[in-house]
Amino acid sequence: MPRYWLLKTEPSTYSFADLERDGRTRWDGVTNSLALKNIAAMQPGDIALVYHTGAEKAAVGIARIVSAPYPDPERNDPKLLVVDLVPVQRLQHPVTLLQIKADRTFAQHPLVRQGRLSVVPLTQVEWDRIQKLASAKA
Repeated sequence: MPRYWLLKTEPSTYSFADLERDGRTRWDGVTNSLALKNIAAMQPGDIALVYHTGAEKAAVGIARIVSAPYPDPERNDPKLLVVDLVPVQRLQHPVTLLQIKADRTFAQHPLVRQGRLSVVPLTQVEWDRIQKLASAKA
């Protein structure tokens, strides 16, 4: 059974549209130890929400993890792990941070409580709730 993740990115650096265009990418640049621990727990087949930070602050798309974690080949530090991912689909409607913060489902979630953490796990309940929010008209 796949696990669910939320991956944050600054869209001016690398957006979900870039992932759609590229078809596959290496998810790199993570240095926070807890976020790296989360990457280390990823497996091929896991599913991720791609969340745009900055002015947008919204989950915008779904991606699939397609590699086991491996050391970033661009860095000389075996602790800096990366995974490869491919786009699955764009969310019907972006799910904003304001929507997430207003929803009791996420009261204790790291996205709300540890805002700077770039890779966070999602439970099945949280995943399902975001999918419901994404399918609803704003």
